Amino acid sequence: MHAFDVLGDPVRRRILELLAEGEQTSGAVTEVIRAEFGISQPAVSQHLRVLRDNGFATVRPDGARRLYAVDDTALREADEWLSRFRRFWAPRLAAMATEVARGKRQRRLAEEGNDR
Repeated sequence: MHAFDVLGDPVRRRILELLAEGEQTSGAVTEVIRAEFGISQPAVSQHLRVLRDNGFATVRPDGARRLYAVDDTALREADEWLSRFRRFWAPRLAAMATEVARGKRQRRLAEEGNDR
């Protein structure tokens, strides 16, 4: 399965967001996903398996629990594929960062002027 096919599913993207916060038990992931998406525990397990089988997540046993974490292998591959397109948005992001910094500087100067 291609990385973007895996990431195309909103449930799998949400699971990755949860795992990005740190290692999670399958029960904790299931609880959040069931509450947010209303899907069954076996369905969540299937999504975890897809993430694991495609290099997005790792699992390690801890007694009776299974702990999941992000595996950056497939994410690095997706990032590498995206790298050829960065030229389309990188200058705009740099310009936006400049404008944000300029706005912060202007607010700081205005505040300093009001303090006098």
